[in-house]
Amino acid sequence: MSVPIEDFALLSDLQTATMVGRNGSVDWLCLPRFDSPACLAALLGDSGNGRWRVAPAGTASERCADRAYRHDTLVLDSRWETPDGAVRVTDFMPPRTQSPCLVRVIEGLSGAVPMRSELRLRFHQGRVVPWVRDAGHCTVAVAGPDAVWLGADGPVTALGDTDATVWEFTVPAGRRLALTLAWSPSHRPDPPAPLSVPAETALKETADVWRRWAGQCRYQGPWRDAVVRSLITLKALTYAPTGGIVAAPTTSLPGRIGGDRNWDHRYCWLRDSTLTLSCLLRSGYRDEATAWLDWLVRAIAGDPAQLQTVYGVGGQRLLPETEAPWLPGYEGSQPVRFGNSAAGQFQLDIYGEVLDTLCLSLRAGIPMPAHVWDLVEALMGCLIRHWREPDQGLWQERGPRRQFVHSKVMAWVAADRAVRMGELLGRNGSSAEWRALRDDVRRQVLREGWDAEQHSFVQAYGSPDLDASSLLMPRLGFLPASDPRVSGTVRAMSRLDHGGFLRRYARDGGGPDGTPGGEAAFVACSLWYAAALAATGRTAQGREVFERVLAIRNDVGLLAEQWDPDAGRQLGNAPQAFSHLALAETAFALSAAQPHGGRGPAAPHRAWALPGARPDTR
Repeated sequence: MSVPIEDFALLSDLQTATMVGRNGSVDWLCLPRFDSPACLAALLGDSGNGRWRVAPAGTASERCADRAYRHDTLVLDSRWETPDGAVRVTDFMPPRTQSPCLVRVIEGLSGAVPMRSELRLRFHQGRVVPWVRDAGHCTVAVAGPDAVWLGADGPVTALGDTDATVWEFTVPAGRRLALTLAWSPSHRPDPPAPLSVPAETALKETADVWRRWAGQCRYQGPWRDAVVRSLITLKALTYAPTGGIVAAPTTSLPGRIGGDRNWDHRYCWLRDSTLTLSCLLRSGYRDEATAWLDWLVRAIAGDPAQLQTVYGVGGQRLLPETEAPWLPGYEGSQPVRFGNSAAGQFQLDIYGEVLDTLCLSLRAGIPMPAHVWDLVEALMGCLIRHWREPDQGLWQERGPRRQFVHSKVMAWVAADRAVRMGELLGRNGSSAEWRALRDDVRRQVLREGWDAEQHSFVQAYGSPDLDASSLLMPRLGFLPASDPRVSGTVRAMSRLDHGGFLRRYARDGGGPDGTPGGEAAFVACSLWYAAALAATGRTAQGREVFERVLAIRNDVGLLAEQWDPDAGRQLGNAPQAFSHLALAETAFALSAAQPHGGRGPAAPHRAWALPGARPDTR
């Protein structure tokens, strides 16, 4: 059995991330950045695919007694109890100034505990065995362009293992030993700078950076600790040089054990753009919001007909999807994929996501360069030509293109936000054409997307299937929460229930999505449901659903993409930015909702539900 997904904690240096399990093993690490090839990949295989375990000697499979992040940081403390005494392992990645590094500080709490460090590096996605040699005060492993250095600031005993670097040492009470792993290009002959920085200095600086950042959060409502932890997670998934935010630091963690719904999420989705900007601005993180907006504008620059749904952290467009047959996959879930072919899909909704994000930034007072208006006009010109076409939809289906309702709603959003930006900037040259488009889209959605028998909006024109994305209509301003069609849709969503959580969609009509097999409940959809319940006056029920989601976070407050209520476990890539963004946004919504639990709809909560918007309810 693989280590459960919920057993992993996240560490990040704001350019890459690592996943460390409760058994003390780092089973996933890509260097030097999020989308680089993994050099520790046991998460998708076994120890032979690369891992670094630090734990009391003789504890091959045991988990630590307890662990926690230090308050408002991404510094992880894990405490072990053994017959010889107690020991604490503190793991962290210093925010990067030069080379990426991972520091593991072992501190004796009582007795004298024999410890073992086993580093088994496997470069190029867990398959290339490096050349390992002694380099004086440290060990270096080299393969192709990569070199990883491992050093200790105290005495260790090296064991003769040709397949791994194994060190043993004993830590008595009151003593500390720090192990530092750092990456550098293999052509550089000297150890990277982090190996010479005292661990205590790096630890203090790392904790201070995170606490200062968390201290800027201006949200003071209920569930503040959960919101701050989600915001820290979002920050941890940010690629600092560009401002891009990856959907998750992992690839191919399955939506169904043994299935092939295994995708690479180490990239930046436009789907997340407005939610990200809204969440950051509402929480007081204007610099991060501006950096994300700058990344977005750079990434989408060019021909609007070539707009992609997903980009690399640097804005790169080519994300070729390949498979790794040498990796058996998480609990045998194959194939393991690197890259994502969704970059080549046609998704109509991204026009609305981009223009919604630009409109929100303008309303928030973030300066808009003059050339961005040219981009707005180009995007709208492309949308006018293509909005009637079928697409692959929000969920990036790999089956035939269809007329997805959410995609059409987002086309309406694009036109609506373009009109509003024109009004704000005094650029109304195309507003009549855009208003006409907005009206046309609305009429079509209300006519073709509504199922009178179910009293609900459906997933696609002509289909009886429901889709949780319909819950977003009032948040997007397409219909007010008081509209009976909204309340009917919210009631109908109970048919997507799976053990108290929501699936993304139901295949009542048997329509294919291009990937065989089912999947678990989708965390973000459950949170959308909680917010929609509150918006339609069922605040108490919305809070109940929200608390149910909070209860499935792991012991350090992290959420994966999905939750399997039957098995009681997290599934999908983790931690998932979409889940944590939805958590924060839903907390904002519920904290603003009327506390009486259902005597009328809650007040609008979304920063990008623009003031003065009066949706046509015809």
